[in-house]
Amino acid sequence: MRFAKYHGLGNDFVLVDRLEGGEPILPEEAVRLCERRRGIGADGVLTLLPARGGGAARMHVTNADGSVAQMCGNGIRCVAKYLADQRGLVADELSIDTDAGLRSCRLMRHAGKVEEVIVDMGRPELEAARIPMRVSPGQRFLQQELSVPGATIKATAISMGNPHLVLFDVVEADAPGTLGPVLERHPLFPERTNVEFAQRLGDGLAVTVWERGAGLTEACGTGACAAMVAAVLEARLPGGEERPVRLKGGELQVRVEADLSRVWMRGPARRVFEGEI
Repeated sequence: MRFAKYHGLGNDFVLVDRLEGGEPILPEEAVRLCERRRGIGADGVLTLLPARGGGAARMHVTNADGSVAQMCGNGIRCVAKYLADQRGLVADELSIDTDAGLRSCRLMRHAGKVEEVIVDMGRPELEAARIPMRVSPGQRFLQQELSVPGATIKATAISMGNPHLVLFDVVEADAPGTLGPVLERHPLFPERTNVEFAQRLGDGLAVTVWERGAGLTEACGTGACAAMVAAVLEARLPGGEERPVRLKGGELQVRVEADLSRVWMRGPARRVFEGEI
């Protein structure tokens, strides 16, 4: 099997091209491929498949533990770069089919190669039952209390095509590694959740992400977007402007429209190597 290795700010992926036909990588295959000592090593596998009803390709995301993610912000930038640089798509814009819907990508090139991608991440979902959460239909989970062993925290839940729980100003240095896995599997989230630990930093945010199915990652594109949506919802930052989100692996630029109608993400994508396994 041929593959390529890509990353977005250190959030790394094995990319498998099955545009000519085939099925998504099986869960057990993904676990083996992502294993960092006996496999290739990655946070997840991106399988490129024929689009189902629009777009240049379909992106299927399998996490390192074999679970499936509906959407991946860093992954979609890597897929857009692959399609442009390796598959010869010359347009400045392309759409990619995901399990969260069609997502439009604008390609920013340097010396003929894609360096950055601007992704229309769509409208954030705030109704808790659609995130999904086990709450009454119509409710929002905004700065609500959540009980975990030994603590009660306040958090905001948002879907960017996949579920996120955003906590602000948790100061304990080890909180992402200790609270993250507990909150990922909190009973309120039937499909588990990504967890963002956020703080205001200048005109933007600093965010650490415990990613569903992958653990602590260098970066998470949907997580950066969810954290910025929460910041606007909680009046920590105004909407309508592109703002930096600092992650362990680097910086993304995120714009949340003031009326929450759209979220835009801009960031790099890098090709590392290709091979056969």
